[in-house]
This record gives sequence, C-alpha cells and structure tokens, in this order.
Amino acid sequence: MDKQIISRDGTRLAYQRTGQGPAVVLVSGAMSTGATVAPLAAHLSDRFSAVVYDRRGRGASGDTAPYAVAREVEDLAALIDAVGGEAALYGVSSGGALALEAAASGLPVRQVAVYEAPFADYGGGAQERAEYTRNLGEALAQGRRGDAVELFLRLTGLAPEMIANARRSPMWDGMEAIAPTLAHDDAVMGDGLVPRDRLAAIGVPVLAVAGGASPKWLRRAAEAVADSAPQGVYRVLEDQNHMVEPRVLAPVLAEFFGA
Repeated sequence: MDKQIISRDGTRLAYQRTGQGPAVVLVSGAMSTGATVAPLAAHLSDRFSAVVYDRRGRGASGDTAPYAVAREVEDLAALIDAVGGEAALYGVSSGGALALEAAASGLPVRQVAVYEAPFADYGGGAQERAEYTRNLGEALAQGRRGDAVELFLRLTGLAPEMIANARRSPMWDGMEAIAPTLAHDDAVMGDGLVPRDRLAAIGVPVLAVAGGASPKWLRRAAEAVADSAPQGVYRVLEDQNHMVEPRVLAPVLAEFFGA
C-alpha cells in the first residue's frame, strides 16, 4: 500500500490505486487485507481505477477504539473522497455487507456489487449467529485469539481436521494477529439476516453474485439481496465457490460497472 488517508476519527488507512478510468473501491472480507482483493483489482485495472485498501485494524492501517460500523462507513467516505469524490463499490463476503451499508448510508456511490455476503437467512440462522457473537466476544475478551479464529473457521463450515491442520501451519500466527477484526466483521453482519429494509434504501444499481458450487444458502442470500434492493440483479457463476477466481469474476464486474 503506497498511499494513506486519514478517516474522520483520525485513523490512518493505507490504500493502493491502479489503472485508469472510473474509480472502483474493493472491500475485503473477514480475515483478509487489501492484498486479498488485489488480484481482482489487477484484472479490473485495464478499464477502471481499481482501489484496494486495508480496512481498519488490518495490514498497514491503524485502528481507533471503540469500534463501530459507522466508523468503517466513514473510512469508505474518506477513501471515495480521496479518489475523486465518487466510486463504485465491490465487496466480498462480509465486505459485501459493509459495501451495501455504505451505499444505504448515502455515500456517493454509482453502483454496488457484492459476492456472497454471508447472510444466514434460513431457519435457525439468527440463533446461530447470536451464539457465534457471544462466543467470539468471550474468546477475544480473554485473549484467546486462536480460539476466536477457530470459531470463525467453524462458522464457515471448515472441517475439524482442516482447522487442526491450519493451527499447525505457518499461517496461523498471521491469522491470530488479525483475529480482533473478526468482531468488526461480526458487527457489520448485524443479526446475520438479510437487512431487507436497509437494502430497500439503496438508490443505485446492486449486483449480487454467488458461485454455483457454493452452498445453497449462500446463493439464496445473494438472491435475497438482489430482491431487496430496488435496482438489484442476481447472477450465478457456474463452478465457482466462495473463493471465486478473479479471472472469472472480473468480466462480470466490468460489464456491470461499465454500464
């Protein structure tokens, strides 16, 4: 990240801009930084000015307590102002929920595209998320960062043996380092259900995309996002899962953002 801005509460945020054309800001999800969405930005940079940034508490960006989702919306407002005063937004997973909230908050956004915002809009989903919120808060309050990461991985459906392998891997220390931001993403997701009333307030086009190889509930959630937004469109990318390939997603985003 070679540039910095200062958000409204004084938090320094690191970002990087590549390419020329209308600005598109890419918002990463849980357990990730701007580097996670940089490969997608590279695929978009031939037609757009693609902007990636480290959300507060991650990578080269700072953090300021207490956390609130409104502070992350202010971060996006400051970033959009720095790159020209208007932008399209793309968010992946919980970053998609943040992008949608930013648009609903009235930021100067042209369009919003999201990939598999993980709203648990199914029977027992709200209870499942409430239990996760409680257990995550306890783990972080007690300094049990590894347990917090494990809770998140379990929530994503990762098998116990894969979680055990991850704990023994060299990447685990990095995952524990970023674990406090899991509470940020949990707050962004609200009660875990599709925020239909909030989405109804978005006055710009919304593209909700899901992978054909992803769990059915993620596809249902994406469809519900599109149905709830007044100008919503739903797309499925065949053979893709939650770890969508940038080369497959980029043309779909370019068509939408270029419309």
